[in-house]
Amino acid sequence: MVVLSLIYQALIIILLLTFSFGPAFFALINTGIKHGYKPGSLLAIGIVLSDFMLCLAVSLVVHLGAINLLRSEKAQTFSAIIGGVILIAFGTFYFRKYTPKPEMVIEVNAREPHPFLLILKGFVINLFNPTVWFLWLGNVTAIGKTFDYSFIKMTVFFSIVLGATLAVELTKVYLAVKIKHFLTPRLMTIVNYITGSALIIFGLVLIYNHFFNVE
Repeated sequence: MVVLSLIYQALIIILLLTFSFGPAFFALINTGIKHGYKPGSLLAIGIVLSDFMLCLAVSLVVHLGAINLLRSEKAQTFSAIIGGVILIAFGTFYFRKYTPKPEMVIEVNAREPHPFLLILKGFVINLFNPTVWFLWLGNVTAIGKTFDYSFIKMTVFFSIVLGATLAVELTKVYLAVKIKHFLTPRLMTIVNYITGSALIIFGLVLIYNHFFNVE
């Protein structure tokens, strides 16, 4: 029963991480479409690496019994404002992206970004999304009881979960690349605007909910 319960919870976590339509999702699909499989996969690696770091950090905090530190109102407000500003900055960047002229094919629409920058971009976009922090807080709290809050056991379990998550993320990039050849430069511009708008909206909502929405 315990094994089946862990498998069920692992599947739920994978679905939440890979199919929540947050900033990382839009950035991943956009990168796959614009630059191809390799750049998209590097962005996916950055996203999963940040998930792994967050998972380790939250697991350690829970293991040490300092979970109230993450739940404090000041910590949540600070992370939300910083994350909101970063998401808005990334969103604005998409509106400034170079768009090819109609006679140019999509494959040459932009020079491929540096691998390290792609990994860093995925890492930062995911890391500074407070929703991801709260998601991991819930995941670790729920799973921790099963492992008696053992840091090592939780680390092994979530490593396996994130390995499967990376496989799903790479599949998303692959599918994005497949539809790339059906997109015109005009549609690519629309994809950029949708991605940028989504990131800006996420950022504004985070800032509003944790700073301006005073009860």
